[in-house]
Amino acid sequence: MRFFFPDSQDQVNPSFNFLTEEHDPFRVRQRDDLYAHEVLTGAPFDGLLVSKAIVDGRVGSSAGKYTVAQRHRLYREGARRFFRLDHGHTPLKIMGDCGAFSYVSEVEPPYTVDEVIDFYHGCGFDYGISVDHVIFQYDPAASSEAAKKQGWVDRQRITLELAEKFRDRSDARGVKFTAYGVAQGWSPESYAAAVEKLQDLGYQHVALGGMVPLKSRDILACLDVVKPVLKDGTEVHLLGVSRCDDVPKFAEGGVTSFDSTSPFRQAFKDDRDNFYTPWRTYVALRVPQVDGNAKLKARIRSGEISQGKAIDLERKALDQLRRFDKDDTDVESVVEALREYSDLWDGKSDRSSQYRETLTDRPWRDCSCDLCKQHGIEIAIFRGSERNKRRGFHNLYVFEQQLRARQARKDPA
Repeated sequence: MRFFFPDSQDQVNPSFNFLTEEHDPFRVRQRDDLYAHEVLTGAPFDGLLVSKAIVDGRVGSSAGKYTVAQRHRLYREGARRFFRLDHGHTPLKIMGDCGAFSYVSEVEPPYTVDEVIDFYHGCGFDYGISVDHVIFQYDPAASSEAAKKQGWVDRQRITLELAEKFRDRSDARGVKFTAYGVAQGWSPESYAAAVEKLQDLGYQHVALGGMVPLKSRDILACLDVVKPVLKDGTEVHLLGVSRCDDVPKFAEGGVTSFDSTSPFRQAFKDDRDNFYTPWRTYVALRVPQVDGNAKLKARIRSGEISQGKAIDLERKALDQLRRFDKDDTDVESVVEALREYSDLWDGKSDRSSQYRETLTDRPWRDCSCDLCKQHGIEIAIFRGSERNKRRGFHNLYVFEQQLRARQARKDPA
């Protein structure tokens, strides 16, 4: 099963100085910063997924996450060169979609079929997903009348009509990318009906959308009904779903690829599961920058605490962590330094026991990824994007290792 990582221009600066917290003054981000597949030996995914909404935004609405210069260079150079897909240890594929979550509240998708084809074809993608309209709700017991009343039937109809136009226009224009048709549904039967329709339209590649909020058992229930209608050779992609424990079951249900940002985002978005290992996850060691933490800055401005005290405690926490990584101090001394600083910037959550587990086990020392070997304890510190993104890349590495191991064992347990 292939794993695609959704791009949001996530890179790290290889020259970043962790001690001074400084970047090279002559650094050019797009030229010098590196993607996960460039900093890790062996790409932690099979390809990237890039959304039109991320790159271009929407006219009259939101801007994309790309600057004007980045967007123009992507179109000018093409995706392979822009993302340096051949610069890592393994050449990667690239998939495009519309970013349907960005316009879920609208009556109809804001992009035309030809605009989307222009995006895929112009950037030189390997795979392109048809324009779709997300159905968030899932209710297997809903009657046809209820589904119509909720607007689910209309959204499925719009998605299938756009898939037909997408197929026709792609064929007429002789595009080089492989076209995927999207199936949206609200029940196992509605998903299966959409997949059957897409195959009747000539699609040999189908993407199942709207499943991000579903529990694994619901996804598997849909796959149980979808699989019997799949024709020989039809490939199935799960949009936005990654649950490593269930990958073998997904594969048995006919899934051949999926995409997700979860392993990466948990590094800095999750309250607990920040650092992946093959056997468990750990809390990252939180030492926010004094000048980068909104709550702490507000307390300093109000005169509640002194800036000098905050800086002293921040430096003490970092010093203790680095001494610990050199075996120059003990776990309890580090936990106490982290707790003192946490009382200042947080004052609510006491993560001492969780920090104690992370420090006692030192999971970065057992990891074989390039980033852990190079940066040591720095990668386990929750502090600024350079550390947090590196930890996210590490998580992708561990996730990919787990994925391949489970596939090799074919063991769903």
